[in-house]
Amino acid sequence: MTSANPASSARHNEAWRHIGRALAATAAVLALAGCEDKNTFVAPPPPKVDVATPVQRPVTRYVEATGNTAPIKSVDLVARVQGFLQSIDYQDGSFVKQGTQLFTIEPETYKLKVEQAKAAEVGAQATLKQAEADFKRQVELVQRQAVSQSTLDTSTSARDNAQASLQQAEVNTRLAEVNYGYTRVTAPFDGVVSAHLVSVGELVGFSSPTQLATIVAMDPIWVNFTVNEQDVLRIRAEAARRGLTVADLKQFPIYVGLQTETGYPHEGHLDYVSPTLNTSTGTLAVRGVVPNDKRVLLPGYFVRVRVPFDQDKNALLVPDTALGSDQGGRYLLVVNGDNVVEQRKVQIGPTDNGLRVIESGLKPDDRVVIAGLLRVIPGQKIDPQVTKIDQPQASAK
Repeated sequence: MTSANPASSARHNEAWRHIGRALAATAAVLALAGCEDKNTFVAPPPPKVDVATPVQRPVTRYVEATGNTAPIKSVDLVARVQGFLQSIDYQDGSFVKQGTQLFTIEPETYKLKVEQAKAAEVGAQATLKQAEADFKRQVELVQRQAVSQSTLDTSTSARDNAQASLQQAEVNTRLAEVNYGYTRVTAPFDGVVSAHLVSVGELVGFSSPTQLATIVAMDPIWVNFTVNEQDVLRIRAEAARRGLTVADLKQFPIYVGLQTETGYPHEGHLDYVSPTLNTSTGTLAVRGVVPNDKRVLLPGYFVRVRVPFDQDKNALLVPDTALGSDQGGRYLLVVNGDNVVEQRKVQIGPTDNGLRVIESGLKPDDRVVIAGLLRVIPGQKIDPQVTKIDQPQASAK
């Protein structure tokens, strides 16, 4: 029996170890290759974003301001004759028609003065009648040379004095009647009368006219407001383009709304435009007149005012939520033909029926991102979902 060589056996084992290590390395490489195939990066699909073309419709351009209401007529009712207040003939704060009696001031005394003046007038008429008869007799006698010319001159003077006395008596009668009329204080126009400032039995008008109350006209009512210089220049340029005069401007409608009202439900027209600007404020004073038959507007209210001055027949509008802003101003995100988002600088105008007017920087066929602005950035490719811009219901004027 031959025994194995120890050196040869060691070499044989070493060879098998090398083969085992090679197989293990090969298996590891294959395993890693399999893992790499499973973890290959796949780009996510472009995000779906709502886009829409801008709304195109006619838009009326307005000048908007804050103003205040004021009465067209407001008069202090005063006692124009002296006397004791006999009665108050209205309810405080009530609406009265023109000519309604409001106060009575001791009329009896002034009625007696009218009768006294009329009696003096009758006496003057009788004196004049006698003087005229005497004058006629003296004329006949002078023609017959029965009396001297001086007698006729005396008769003529007496007649003329009688005529003057009658005229004075007639004037006194009219003055007495006027003063008698002042004992009844009436409403000079339709309006609301304030609370009375004097009491029955009080002496009024004894040293100066005593204020009894105030009457305020409520319908129509003035609306005063101011327009800044920039708007004035725009309106004048538009008026010049359309060939409008100052008289034409006064026919422009104005729309008024209270602070608690929606829209501008009260309609009137321009009534006055100041000829000069206020140099300290750079504004132009303007006034409108508004019907107020239901007396909804009270003098002294602060109101919102807008005046239409131009109309854009093809204005472009988008929702306010589609607008972004940065240090460069306002912008929109617009999707180009390759479905890539672009940032577009725009000039914005006023809101109209819930949408924002875009003055410049936008075209009618541009696709505007109207939702999901935070999920997209300029230069990003997207999957545009074409939709339409919702238009809110028209609000009150």
